[in-house]
Amino acid sequence: MPGSRRDKLFRMAGILLVEDDEAIGEMLRTSLAQHGHEVAWVTEGRAAVRAGARQNWDLALLDLGLPDLDGTEVCRELRAQCPGSVIVVLTARGQEMDVIVGLEAGADDYLVKPVPLGELHARLRAHLRRVGGQAPPDLSLGRLRIDAVARRVTVDGTEIALRAKEFELLLRLAAVAGQAVSREELMADVWDAHWFGSTKTLDVHIAALRRKLADAGGSSEMPEIVTLRRHGYRLEAPAG
Repeated sequence: MPGSRRDKLFRMAGILLVEDDEAIGEMLRTSLAQHGHEVAWVTEGRAAVRAGARQNWDLALLDLGLPDLDGTEVCRELRAQCPGSVIVVLTARGQEMDVIVGLEAGADDYLVKPVPLGELHARLRAHLRRVGGQAPPDLSLGRLRIDAVARRVTVDGTEIALRAKEFELLLRLAAVAGQAVSREELMADVWDAHWFGSTKTLDVHIAALRRKLADAGGSSEMPEIVTLRRHGYRLEAPAG
C-alpha cells in the first residue's frame, strides 16, 4: 500500500492521475513514474471514483474537464472517500470562481495548465512532505550517510563540506538511487522550474561533488555518480 512505503526527502507516493487528454496523461504518467511514484491513470470521473473507493491514495492529480462527470463532483467524492489524501487540481479552468469552487470541493491545491513539470513536482513534494507527518529519515548508502533535516553528509561519521546545490543534487540522486535522472529534471528540481539556460553548471557541480566524495571516502563501499550519455546521471549504491 502506498502509505506503508518509506518516506524520503523526495517522498515516493501512490498517485491517482485523472486526465482524459491522452497526450497530457501519458506525459504526466511518465514523469511521475520517473520520479519513483506508483501511478494509476484513469481517463473518466467514474473510474476515478471507483479507484478512490478501492484504495486510499497518497495523492490525486485531478483534471476538471472530464467526459462523463464534472471534475468538481469527482473531487467531492474523492475527498469523502479519502479524507487523508492530498487532492491537487490540474486544469485549464483558470477563472477565479473555478478556483474557489475547486477548493471548496475539497482540493488542497489548484494549478492552471500549463504548469512547468519542475514546478508541478515541487508542489507535489511539498504536499507529500506535509502529510507524511514527520521529518524524512536519514539516507544511508554504504559508508555515506545523508541527514536531510540537518543538511549534513558524513562518511564514517566525518562530515563532508558541501555547497548548497551540491547537497541538493546528492539528495535528489540518492532519493532514487539506481534510477536514471535526466539533466532537465535535475535542473528543474535543484535550480529552478523555469531554468532555460545552459546546463553546464550542472556538470560543474557534479564534478565537484564527485571529487568531494572521492576525497572523503575513496571508492570502497561508496556510491558512484554515473554519467548517462545524452540523458543525465544515476547514483549507484555500493554493492553489498
